Amino acid sequence: MAEQPPQSESRLRKYSSILLNLGLLIIMFFAVTAFQSRNLLPTDRQPAPALQAATLQGRTYDLEATPARPVLIYFFAPWCNYCAASSGNLVRLRRWRRESDLEIVAVALDWQDFEEVSAYADRHDLNMPVVLGDTQVARNWQVYAFPTYYVLDSQHRVVRRDLGYSTQAGLWWRSRAVD
Repeated sequence: MAEQPPQSESRLRKYSSILLNLGLLIIMFFAVTAFQSRNLLPTDRQPAPALQAATLQGRTYDLEATPARPVLIYFFAPWCNYCAASSGNLVRLRRWRRESDLEIVAVALDWQDFEEVSAYADRHDLNMPVVLGDTQVARNWQVYAFPTYYVLDSQHRVVRRDLGYSTQAGLWWRSRAVD
């Protein structure tokens, strides 16, 4: 008859295996995230590209004319399910962070007409400026998937970036203590 290992040794192997698997999942998550964001603008504090376009409210949004404060720019497409899922998180972030501390701007890309963007903004209660972007804006900001986020410091230099769904905590984390 084979000898059984002591129970504490068996538990140690089990927990070691769980920790190893968890560590591998975390490494894979960060590797996939880095791979996905490799073509976005670099986060080396270079000045952000220009962003000047009409808003849903009929005004012109000009990033250069905004006050010196951090900015989170959320690029979305009205047909994008991930954008729809993360829009509520963006709206709640607006409630968490005062406008004087963080400007949040939503930029619509890959849209068919004004009504489509307007309906999306109404459906998701977007409580921030919604800019009507075009293919040139997408090119300048290197947006190739939705949603894409950029966080700019108070001098409007790119300091953080990401793409895909983001939780409310994830948005808060990316936009924290930027100056």
